[in-house]
Amino acid sequence: MTEPTWLYENFEKAGSSIGYRVTRKLDEVQSPFQHIEIYESTDWGNIMLIDGAMMLTTRDNFLYHEMMSHPALFTHADPKRVVIIGGGDCGTLREVLRHPGVQSATQCDIDEQVTRMAEKYFPELCEANGDPRAELLWDDGIAYMANCAPGSVDIVIVDSTDPVGPAEGLFNQAFFESCHRALKDDGILVQQSESPLVLLDLIREMRAEMGKAGFASFQTLPFPQPCYPTGWWSCTMAKKAADADFGFREADARGKSFPTAYYSADLHKGAQALPPFVAEALARG
Repeated sequence: MTEPTWLYENFEKAGSSIGYRVTRKLDEVQSPFQHIEIYESTDWGNIMLIDGAMMLTTRDNFLYHEMMSHPALFTHADPKRVVIIGGGDCGTLREVLRHPGVQSATQCDIDEQVTRMAEKYFPELCEANGDPRAELLWDDGIAYMANCAPGSVDIVIVDSTDPVGPAEGLFNQAFFESCHRALKDDGILVQQSESPLVLLDLIREMRAEMGKAGFASFQTLPFPQPCYPTGWWSCTMAKKAADADFGFREADARGKSFPTAYYSADLHKGAQALPPFVAEALARG
């Protein structure tokens, strides 16, 4: 590119698009699973696309990574073993390992090329890859969860792309049953759950599949995410017990020993208060 130009992702379901002003394409690779591209932008740092969909930017990825990790880790009483399915850019792994009580964090992503691209173009996200508590696997996350020892995991974080292609099998009853079996009785499942503005039906369907798998209590937390469709995203936590408490260790969150750019105890409390239209839709099941 001789001059900056605009890079767009069109989102047909919402009749909208996301655009960034970019200066050049830095890299691209066709892995056995998907097409990965890296662009340099004028204002948002580097941008990663997978199969044409915006995955992350240097400037705003902290929103997603912090909300996919810290609410669950502060909600669990004492998380020691965490499994991340997907998450190949390693940002969620980094946030999980900020918690000193975590003894092991296994990240299982099917596509090693995502991690290699992140190491090169988003090195700050990979700062914890060498942590002795970290285990990086490039394998089928569905098979990994199916083979996990029963009751061996405190938190499972499903940091996946949209429910198409390699990630399609991460949104159904069979996969959630594997997670349910692997989790301890007080364990927590976390799933990225798309936009509550235009994809509420998907969130409801996902929660229904979790319910069929044995999970009985759910909490969906919305948060801003400018590089994703509509700019408003969410994660959903699930627990085994009916009417489970999603109160969190507020004192620990306020006194945390590590910095965050978005997550805080007050932010966590605020995210629990869903807008009425979201709360009403989810209550209908």
